[in-house]
Amino acid sequence: MTDDTVIDSGEIRPASLKDALAERYLAYAMSTIMSRSLPDVRDGLKPVHRRLLYAMRLLKLDPEGGFKKCARVVGDVIGKYHPHGDQSVYDALVRLAQTFAQRYPLVDGQGNFGNIDGDNAAAMRYTEARLTKIAELLLEGIDEDTVDFRATYDGEESEPVVLPAAFPNLLANGAAGIAVGMATSIPPHNAIELCDALAHLLRHPNASMDTLMEKVRAPDFPTGGVLVEPKERIREAFETGRGSFRVRARWEVEQLPRGTWQIVVTEIPYQVQKGRLIERIAELMLSKKLPLLADIRDESAEDIRLVLEPKSRTVEPEVLMQSLFRASDLESRFSLNMNVLDSQGVPRVMGLREVLLEYLAHRQVVLVRRSRNRLEKIEHRLEVLAGYLVVYLNLDEVIRIIREEDHPKASLMETFSLTDVQAEAILNMRLRSLRRLEEMELRREFDELSAEKGLLEALLADEDLQRDRLGEEVKALKKTLLGMPELSKRRTDIGEAGEIVEVPIQAFVEREPITVICSEKGWIRALRGHQDGSVEERYKEGDRGRFRIHAETTDKLLLFGTNGRFYTIGCDKLPGGRGHGEPVRLMIDLANDQDIVGLFVHKPDRKLLVASTDGRGFVVAENQVVAQTRNGRQVLNVASGQEALICTPVEGDSIAVVGDNRKLNCFALEEVPEMARGRGVVLQRYRDGGLSDVSFFNREEGVGWIDPGGRQRRETDLTGWYTKRGNAGRMVPRGFNRSNKFA
Repeated sequence: MTDDTVIDSGEIRPASLKDALAERYLAYAMSTIMSRSLPDVRDGLKPVHRRLLYAMRLLKLDPEGGFKKCARVVGDVIGKYHPHGDQSVYDALVRLAQTFAQRYPLVDGQGNFGNIDGDNAAAMRYTEARLTKIAELLLEGIDEDTVDFRATYDGEESEPVVLPAAFPNLLANGAAGIAVGMATSIPPHNAIELCDALAHLLRHPNASMDTLMEKVRAPDFPTGGVLVEPKERIREAFETGRGSFRVRARWEVEQLPRGTWQIVVTEIPYQVQKGRLIERIAELMLSKKLPLLADIRDESAEDIRLVLEPKSRTVEPEVLMQSLFRASDLESRFSLNMNVLDSQGVPRVMGLREVLLEYLAHRQVVLVRRSRNRLEKIEHRLEVLAGYLVVYLNLDEVIRIIREEDHPKASLMETFSLTDVQAEAILNMRLRSLRRLEEMELRREFDELSAEKGLLEALLADEDLQRDRLGEEVKALKKTLLGMPELSKRRTDIGEAGEIVEVPIQAFVEREPITVICSEKGWIRALRGHQDGSVEERYKEGDRGRFRIHAETTDKLLLFGTNGRFYTIGCDKLPGGRGHGEPVRLMIDLANDQDIVGLFVHKPDRKLLVASTDGRGFVVAENQVVAQTRNGRQVLNVASGQEALICTPVEGDSIAVVGDNRKLNCFALEEVPEMARGRGVVLQRYRDGGLSDVSFFNREEGVGWIDPGGRQRRETDLTGWYTKRGNAGRMVPRGFNRSNKFA
């Protein structure tokens, strides 16, 4: 139990720490979700954005009016509606004004509001702002009782719970936020396409997703680019409200004199900072991870222009761009998580259709409330007009009552059966209103309002009429947007998902000759150039050289271990020649109790013979042993107590096998099967010991070996040795190496 907690009533109540923390954390989580991070599905705004727009409206910052300092706007917002830090409110205001962040900016900024390079905006005392026409649409009708208001945090003011939103802001501008245990990420969309989808849903509320996707094809980002996500994934994301979209930079090839060319990037993916993008590409060039790229230049002014120079004019532009897409933010993914607050304030993930239907439901509520508000005003005005008409019919008597009676209001009500409202309006009439022309104007106004009242009553009673009116509003919105071509035109093109080009590894690595050195204890390094061994090589104490291989940085090394596994190492990833190198076990998962059998450059068309100490083996195609992970690929299954011993390229038409017992057996290569994995077949049988070495030869040339004196020897008469696979063989010829090795 914790210390007793004092509550407002003075009661002392014991509470466990767990319960107290849970209660307070839940309150914090709900506050973050409801009042800070998730947008409302109806107007697409978070509270800080809604309060900013409402405060700017009260300051009369209309699109046709003048600008005011952002410091004045921020001061009003944090003083009246949003008791948070001024910098966070100003950052929200700045984002609403950035054309590269908002597809349809809600704030018209004057001054430095930041740029796509990632530079920050100027301080709020230097910048000015006013509302845009889109923001005006969001606020349209807010004074006509279209939405509910609530008291502000101090109770001195009132603020709207939601805006009327005559513009589908949630999908048009998107949203992003991280709450407690949930987040939202919604990309921007084209408002013209949204209008078409809304108009279709008004006629067909149960429209299929395929039909909706004919209207809303994909997100439309303010920075343009090319969306290359397959249509099936876009459909799945729209249907479930979760997914992601892959966006690439827009580029083109510029031809230069003498057959040279360069690539110009004119649009970059959404929310990618141009300055950071250039820095990242420069870092990749310095680390030689972009060997096809010679230089990058930023020639941007108001528009983006990044110039990419290839190292050679023989390079394919598509290959160069593919390498950049894979290595840099010239291609990025934007996630979709349509987690929003519904009309009841409950956070949940919605699909495209549900979001659009929720918006239409809100607009229908706004239409009904506005119509009722207008109907109430008409009824009040008609009541007043009926009283005025009584005056004109009985003008002399009305004047007499007003002049002579002590209580004219009560007398008027009693004499002419007037209501309190009518009597009060008559007493407040100006003398100039008693002219004959005014009476004719009142009768005309009475008839017009009566007709409008009938239309409103019919509208409120019929949902079909309401949907028709909403359709007219959507049509009017589309017409307004088409009048702003710089906003209405689609910016992000939709490309084909099949544009991905497989780029060979050689395209990413600069091709250079190297000499791979590996010691007996497995320390590996790469020397520049093809060394002939004239330079003295240093090893750790107690270690010495074992493998010396001439290769290139674009090659792959295959390592065969005593556990029967093949491991693959890229030559470009080998440590440099300084020092003793690094243990090869840091690059692959080769256990400490296992050793290296063979190390060589991978040649895809070659075949290998692998065998274990118990004399079993088989032939395997080298392109089937390449491993994709550090764990390697198991090829030769080794029996308990045995080890892999042989890994040698297949050459010739025959095989010679020698055992520890100095017996030699030769047979045709065709007797050994080709397999992908297994224990293999018996190459030679042993009563004692096991396999010592294997060699390939052509039968007509005979078996060759190196004798103890270093001389090449060869036996052409193989009578008694050339038998069948699996035989024990006979003693080796005279002069055979005492180590029982062919070389």
